[in-house]
Amino acid sequence: MRVLVTGGAGYIGSHLVDRLLALGHAVTVLDDLSTGNVANLARSRSEINFVENSILNEKLVNKLVRRADTVFHLAAGVGVGHIVEKPLAALITNTRGAENVIEASVKHDKRLLLASTSEIYGKTSTMPMSEDDDRVLGSTTVPRWGYSTAKAIDEHLALAYAQHGLRMSVVRYFNSFGPRLDPRGYGSVVANLMRQALDNEPLTVHGNGTQTRCFTYIDDTVEGTLRAGLDEKAEGIIFNIGNDHETSINDLASLVIEMTGSRSTVRQVSYEERYGKGFEDTKRRVPDVRRAADVLGFRATVELRDGLARTLQWWRQTHQ
Repeated sequence: MRVLVTGGAGYIGSHLVDRLLALGHAVTVLDDLSTGNVANLARSRSEINFVENSILNEKLVNKLVRRADTVFHLAAGVGVGHIVEKPLAALITNTRGAENVIEASVKHDKRLLLASTSEIYGKTSTMPMSEDDDRVLGSTTVPRWGYSTAKAIDEHLALAYAQHGLRMSVVRYFNSFGPRLDPRGYGSVVANLMRQALDNEPLTVHGNGTQTRCFTYIDDTVEGTLRAGLDEKAEGIIFNIGNDHETSINDLASLVIEMTGSRSTVRQVSYEERYGKGFEDTKRRVPDVRRAADVLGFRATVELRDGLARTLQWWRQTHQ
């Protein structure tokens, strides 16, 4: 097939591009390189059609979608730091940009995979988080919840168009990590901790470190995305794509220190110091993975330690 991947130079997008090429598809990548990196496409650059531009370019998006058979929409303003520091830019990209992609997919009758986020669930205390659970968010005066709200609008829009014939699926990612993480760590606690550990700097843990996350290795993230985007049984459905093994940030930091052989210590930093006054975090985030297993036959298989070892090997090869 001819496949368009928006955000295809990003961390997840570039791995998806590699897999699509391996499956024999012709791939076009649209990315403005705001957080993506052409270096992520080093293996595939000669095999793809790379377009450096924005999903906010409605005319271009329409043209590229028209030429494709299937669209994987991954482009977005991401990373808690970016969202808090530049809320307006993130909101515009994550709503207007997604609207351009969704409406072009409707206009030209293309299959669409919409990448969403576990941020959708907000600060709910219901665990594990099921795709149909209520969302629990804080005040609109807290910029962090703008990202969750924008991605929810995208989901609502795609689901509404599905009632009028759009062939679509949604995946909600849970803390993906692996090779090609941005070493600046803009969207990943793993990247931040690994960079600090390898530099023998104190590992920054926000809050008291008892908050938990479920970390999903990139191979599993891409496998779940492909199944949701290519399987007809997935149409019209939202899927959590993640590992359901829960790990505290303190335990993650200790594991990173152990595996890197670092001399680092752990330094706890308040949320206010990092993100400013009024920042709110979620205490736990655990996906209910039964729907992905039942419909897609998908379960994450790479354990955290194994995934960290692979990520560390890549990091040392490329950054040291």
